[in-house]
Amino acid sequence: MARRLVGFMALLFFLSICEAASFFQPISDSHRSAALELFSPDHGSFKSLEETYEALRTFDVLGIEKKPNVTATACHLISKAAGSSSSTPKDLFYALKASSIAKCKIEDKAFQGIITRLTAAVNDASSLLDFYYSVGGLVLIKSSKDDVHLANADEIFRSVKAFSQSDGRWRYSSNNPESSAFASGIALETLAGIVSLASSELDQSLVSTLNNDISKLFDSIEKYDDGALYFDDKLVDGHDHQGPLATTSSVVRGLNAFAAVSNGSLYLSGNKILGLANFFLGIGVPGDAKDLFNQIDSLACLESNRVSIPLILSLPSTVLSLTKKDSLQVKVNTVLGSNAPPLTVKLVGAFTSGSKDASLVESQELVFDAETGLHNLNNLPKSIDVGSYTFVFEIVLHEPEHEKVYVTGGQKKVPIFVSGLVKIENAEIVILDSDLGSIETQKKLDLAGQSAVSLSANHLQKLRVSFKLTTPRGLAFKPHQALLKLRHESKVEHIFVVGNSGEQFEIVLNFLGLVEKFFYLSGRYDIELTVGDVVMENSLLRAIGHVELDLPEPPEKAPRPPPQPVDPYSRYGPKAEITHIFRAPEKRPQKELSLAFLGLTLLPLLGFLFGLSRLGVNLKNFPTNTIPATFAILFHVGIGAVLLLYVFFWLKLDLFQTLQLLGFLGVFLVFAGHRILSYLAATSAKLKSA
Repeated sequence: MARRLVGFMALLFFLSICEAASFFQPISDSHRSAALELFSPDHGSFKSLEETYEALRTFDVLGIEKKPNVTATACHLISKAAGSSSSTPKDLFYALKASSIAKCKIEDKAFQGIITRLTAAVNDASSLLDFYYSVGGLVLIKSSKDDVHLANADEIFRSVKAFSQSDGRWRYSSNNPESSAFASGIALETLAGIVSLASSELDQSLVSTLNNDISKLFDSIEKYDDGALYFDDKLVDGHDHQGPLATTSSVVRGLNAFAAVSNGSLYLSGNKILGLANFFLGIGVPGDAKDLFNQIDSLACLESNRVSIPLILSLPSTVLSLTKKDSLQVKVNTVLGSNAPPLTVKLVGAFTSGSKDASLVESQELVFDAETGLHNLNNLPKSIDVGSYTFVFEIVLHEPEHEKVYVTGGQKKVPIFVSGLVKIENAEIVILDSDLGSIETQKKLDLAGQSAVSLSANHLQKLRVSFKLTTPRGLAFKPHQALLKLRHESKVEHIFVVGNSGEQFEIVLNFLGLVEKFFYLSGRYDIELTVGDVVMENSLLRAIGHVELDLPEPPEKAPRPPPQPVDPYSRYGPKAEITHIFRAPEKRPQKELSLAFLGLTLLPLLGFLFGLSRLGVNLKNFPTNTIPATFAILFHVGIGAVLLLYVFFWLKLDLFQTLQLLGFLGVFLVFAGHRILSYLAATSAKLKSA
């Protein structure tokens, strides 16, 4: 049970930190480490030109210096795609994008061929993606060559605009009735490219209609509780469906491209831009290369957009210690972590979490440290004690013209936890007489040390445990949990909540009323006290002693203690020793008698050998020819092997081993004996016929 209590306290602390960290942090070194891990080339190159561009773009935005050296292989793939007549507009599009970052050299002749092919692809395009890749490729070429234009830009603009829908979403082609926000981002980026490629100024009425489309698109934007805004498409066709990250990223890229060519005619609320930035930052560090690229590329677009550049307020730590006298530190950066313009951060309010009371502090400015880039409040106000709070910050830009460029989002609420050492005083444990309430035994508790008390009581007495908790500011402190646990020597546990009245915590256990709950179990009960809170730096879970409890005998129908759970790890512990009991050996005869019996069993064999020596060995019929003589020798050798096997059976082998070997020897003897006996029979027949 103690393990559960410790785990519960750790869970509370973990959840509180997660809640405190729910506000948004700019891009950090964690993203750079993830980029190096996710964009890992295979044998010095990536699988495709698209993946090559995404890796180069991510490394470039994050400013990663020690990145994989893929420039040579990337330029080789780019040159191959640029010089191949079979390259699709998509291949050329990503080849040009990657080349703009890797600074690969493409010959003028190849450039002219690409321009010709992409211009023809624009004129022959029938779908949104066809326009997107061909127009996008021409825009990339124009960044280095100014003589790239579209003579019929108005007509191409209207062809792309034909894919738009009344709700601000776009279709991929006229044959596909389904529209999506992801296609809207592609369409905006394509139309922005057409505007930049136009040889003469486009009809402004065409451009102004896009502002209306963008407004309708943002009417369908979705919102999280933390203020993050995102786009998502309903899942109609699983093959073409894109998730919220890819969809929102597509819209942001299109919005950024269109804002760059709209000459300030695009109006969009700065809070919506900030909400989009919060969505991408709230993702954390993605675990997929495509998701990481979409996140980083979108944040780069938001940081360089011409509508509003979002500023992000973050805290290095949302847990402040009164004991260590931590200062409140606030940092303001752009989404990619760049320095913010001159500004002031104000603490305009501080509220107890879940309370609607007035602010605990007056508005005050934080001091800016130019060396660290942090805004500091060195001393917390006296009204701030240990506990959980909501601090309200406000960013004030120094220059009025910066208010047209940057968006701060107004007041920012941040959960803050203030921790400290809670003073534990007047801790004592008392045994009381049940009738008179007089003190039988009273002992002080040293909860800061390791001392333990030893008590004894019966069912007619009471146990009282009391202590006092005060904060570093001298106020009463109520922790998340104050528990008293009694554990019987049979492992049966009982847990009680310690109540409080102001600063004083006290619990009285009347054993007479608890005998049934204690299952009438007399004996030793270990006493354990738990006092814990996420903001209490000296939370404790401590054994304070034991009490020998004498309870009456249980009645006949008294409840029995519940079975104790079995530790699942006990199955891996040492097993009980197994003792085998063998049958006592039977009594055997004396050694001399056994040897005498052995001699008697050998007498027939000795008689047989003596008879052979007296009669003589007859070898007249032994074959003289080579083959029959060989089989005769093998036959006698086999008989000798059988006799030798008998000897080994007597000395070493068991019955099964002997029968196995005897089976092989029997087959051998049958074969060799049959051959030699056949020869002797044939020889005898010839002698009789002669």
